Amino acid sequence: MAKAASEIPNKLFYKIGEVCEITDTQPYVLRFWESEFPQLAPRKNRSGQRVYQRKDIDTVMRIKRLLYEEEYTIAGARKKLDDDPAADGHPEIAAVTASSAAGPTAAHAQAEAAAARRAAAAEHEHPVDLLAARIERQARPVDDEAIASDPEREARLDAALAELKKQLREVLALLAPR
Repeated sequence: MAKAASEIPNKLFYKIGEVCEITDTQPYVLRFWESEFPQLAPRKNRSGQRVYQRKDIDTVMRIKRLLYEEEYTIAGARKKLDDDPAADGHPEIAAVTASSAAGPTAAHAQAEAAAARRAAAAEHEHPVDLLAARIERQARPVDDEAIASDPEREARLDAALAELKKQLREVLALLAPR
């Protein structure tokens, strides 16, 4: 059984075996879907292994739902993914579509900025560049009053730093010569 979104480990990269376990699919199915769905295009590391990101897992789960639950053909599922990218793990695209009739808004501007950052991040080849783009997306404006009145802030920052260190170790392990 495929895991719920909340059960998926929070990692920067996933190997094909991990994706198979998370999505309850076989490796040969993922490789076939890569040939049929241009939306599913995991990178390969220096040793040639497929390296998936969270967006790839979301795409696999959506493809699986379209094919097995909603009983689309492969061509129909491919068209559905092309026609409705907002449901493919990119809610900011849906926000741009929904707000385009109302004119420019703050949500519209944020969605455009997020799409631009994602496009810029896609141009980078180095995993550290991807991590920097991810951190930038997660950055929020600072509210000095909220910081001063939040006694648990340091604990959350320590936890976030520990997670960042863990992800950087994963990146270094992927980059290490074998």
